[in-house]
Amino acid sequence: MNRPFLKADALLTDIREADEGADHFILWWLGQSGFLIKWDRQFLLFDPYLSDSLTKKYAATDKPHVRMTELVIDPAKLDCIDVITSSHNHTDHLDAETITALGLANPGLKLVLPEANIDFAKERLGDATPELIGLDDGAVETVGQFKFTGVAAAHNEVSRDISGHCQFLGFVVEFGPWCVFHSGDTLWHHGLVPALLPKKPDLMLLPINGNKPERRVAGNLNGTEAAALARACAARMVIPCHYDMFEFNTASPEEFITSCERLAQPHRVLLNGESWTSRAIDG
Repeated sequence: MNRPFLKADALLTDIREADEGADHFILWWLGQSGFLIKWDRQFLLFDPYLSDSLTKKYAATDKPHVRMTELVIDPAKLDCIDVITSSHNHTDHLDAETITALGLANPGLKLVLPEANIDFAKERLGDATPELIGLDDGAVETVGQFKFTGVAAAHNEVSRDISGHCQFLGFVVEFGPWCVFHSGDTLWHHGLVPALLPKKPDLMLLPINGNKPERRVAGNLNGTEAAALARACAARMVIPCHYDMFEFNTASPEEFITSCERLAQPHRVLLNGESWTSRAIDG
């Protein structure tokens, strides 16, 4: 099993002591699609999956979710979080075990998610449901110092509920001088570049595990597509995700790295528990 760059108390110390300020932010990859941003004493946690709930759920099935990388941190220890996201209802993006622990550790926690998924989230999370803030594609909500804009995601299609609300979203988040895009799970679709290019994203966080029907799960961008999307959106930096979590649904980042180098797209590959700072694109 892969060992994280940092985990448990060492990671928590790194998060607490990291020298962030209004002029830059720091990001940690916590595994799968989970990223933690620290900026100006505020903490935003994208799509956390910090449990073994899927490994336990599928252990006795023909689609076991065998974990590849050790858990980076107990979510109950993350007692500094202001807002979290859930891009869609799949458990590695809306995990009751993770969110329950985060809610107990962070009174007043807010969860930004697709408007279409609010009732589902309430049912899954029960009494542990934090304050829910619904978002749709093109809609804008401000939570603390973070301004969220919803962007439709295709997993595998751009799916809407009976009211026309997107069930899969990506999040453009603007704070201070920065713009970060977390795609959630998505394939490339015609609406992505027009929605993102005007935002001039400083950082894009994109999946690279690809779309393989034999896995019997909805697919994502592969490494080549993620690199090309970042380049098409003029991203100043792109970091890959959604790999090295489950043996049956992963990919090597080598294709992504090679494609970024060919396209002259700035990129960085992290280990679970490793940090990156926005100073890296400011010089």
